Amino acid sequence: MRSIMIGLVLLVGYGSASAARVELYDRATAQTLPTYSHHGRLYVAGEPGHEYEIRIHSDSPQRVLAVTTVDGVNVITGQTGAMNQSGYVLDPYGYSGIEGWRKSMSRTAAFYFTKLPDSYAARTGRPDNVGVIGVAVFREKTRCCELESGLRREQDAASAAAPSVQERSDSSWNEKRKSEPKLGTGHGRIENNAAQYTEFERAATTPDETIVIYYDSRRNLVAQGVIPLQPKYANRWPQPFPNGFVPDP
Repeated sequence: MRSIMIGLVLLVGYGSASAARVELYDRATAQTLPTYSHHGRLYVAGEPGHEYEIRIHSDSPQRVLAVTTVDGVNVITGQTGAMNQSGYVLDPYGYSGIEGWRKSMSRTAAFYFTKLPDSYAARTGRPDNVGVIGVAVFREKTRCCELESGLRREQDAASAAAPSVQERSDSSWNEKRKSEPKLGTGHGRIENNAAQYTEFERAATTPDETIVIYYDSRRNLVAQGVIPLQPKYANRWPQPFPNGFVPDP
């Protein structure tokens, strides 16, 4: 089955065994946001009001398709996310920066961290999956039958071994967050952001890799135990005569 996908491609060299790597870039501070690992999941702390960019680095020697969702919504089509939808095509070892919701082939509406009611997903009646970014990575179908068959066997084995996104999103995590206000992604200012269509045929119907990043405010992630508190001062009684001379301030 052949489909047309939007391609936004910049060439940058990288190398790794994984299909791709994903990071969030804070456009207000010009910094990549730290990623925290907690109970097998990845988390990022966002700052309300700050615009951000999803940066995808391909580690594949062949073209890949990155189907990307924010808050359960496809960033290109605005549809409720599914893995068979349109995505961004990256060249071998390529890079793509996704700065917002695609409005046309020349414009996007900037991503920005905001309160849940102001998020694009909530404003379009889909608040249930606010707080998560997903990237499903598909390799391109090869022309050689033997290579294609071997690749599919590897993909089927990886798919059987890896838990699905739904399995990772257990009810205990959702229950912990029900009483806490969430951070979501808004539909921001319109920017010029050109893209073009390209043909892409997937090697398999299941992705080679699915990358999931949960996000919330720093305060909420600290409360959930995702980000450990680092006290500035030691927890001890102050000493009236600690010895020594008066140092410079």
